[in-house]
Amino acid sequence: MGKSSSLKQLALQKFKKNFWGVFSFIFIVLVGIISVFAYVFAPDNSQYANQMHLAIHSKKPGFEVTVLTVPSQIKNEQSFFDKVFFGKKNSDTEVPISDYSVRDGVLTYKEYASDGLEGSEKIIKLSAFPNSSVEQFIKQKTFLFGTDKYGRDLLSRILVGARISFFIGFVAVFISLVIGILMGSLAGYFGGKVDAIIMWVINVTWSIPTLLLVIAITLALGKGFWQVFIAVGLTMWVEVARVVRGQIISTKEMQYVTAARALGYTDFRIIKKHILPNIMAPVIVISAANFAAAILIESGLSFLGIGAQPPMASWGAMIKDHYNYIILGKPYLAIIPGLCIMSLVMAFMLIGNALRDALDVKG
Repeated sequence: MGKSSSLKQLALQKFKKNFWGVFSFIFIVLVGIISVFAYVFAPDNSQYANQMHLAIHSKKPGFEVTVLTVPSQIKNEQSFFDKVFFGKKNSDTEVPISDYSVRDGVLTYKEYASDGLEGSEKIIKLSAFPNSSVEQFIKQKTFLFGTDKYGRDLLSRILVGARISFFIGFVAVFISLVIGILMGSLAGYFGGKVDAIIMWVINVTWSIPTLLLVIAITLALGKGFWQVFIAVGLTMWVEVARVVRGQIISTKEMQYVTAARALGYTDFRIIKKHILPNIMAPVIVISAANFAAAILIESGLSFLGIGAQPPMASWGAMIKDHYNYIILGKPYLAIIPGLCIMSLVMAFMLIGNALRDALDVKG
């Protein structure tokens, strides 16, 4: 037990010395916090950050405009927990305006219009506002990342979209580990016909292109949030299974396994308690790489339109919606979500390399 602890401490010390590994770990933790509390950080905390302002579509980063919020008569009952984790159910109407005046119990405002056009002038009675105090419903809004083609706050969409890209890695890797470790353990430990059957399944699954298999599973399960998570997880177990099988084949003849058999321990206990803890290093490294692969696959599916469905925010879907803006002089609409995908994938790849070096016994 002391040796095991010292090996863990040695691996941790080696990991701490790897600058890019530690930097990637901190970055991933920050993205995780943002993913969980996206609606707390997002300027637009409506559900899916889906507050549209068509008058101010595709504006540049740093764009400022005055926004009038017209209260709705509909009362949305929502718990604090629901608002924090799933966004605010917003039935109020937000109107970008260029000018306004209050006179004789009436608010007169001019709607915002871009490209030098004149916005239409409209009036609304002050009785529509609680306590007739209009000023608190008129605020200056700054869109730090600009707005998308529907006039939604791009920064808010990026923050909320991080949730899908981040959590698909966890769910897909969890599914792949459960299936991969089970199948690899059975094939490697028992061998013979069990190994032959499992290897046949592995080779058939391996021969099908990943994206094609994900598309087939997604179409079978239906389009949606959880369907994509499950589909990606079901395609990533093969690599885990092959590594676990190979490791168990080389480990099951070791003396401590032979001693465990001699003591009459069950096969299940020997695999769980004696073999798996000693072969987890390469599995951990593969899991980090699978995180990155899952994020890329989900982004590809969203780009093709069979990932997370609108109005749900997804980095891949954001690229799909705006890739044609690259040649229209507004490339940031596609480049910003693209950079987010790239940075998160790179962080997982760097942490995978750092873990490989830290867990390398020969090193």
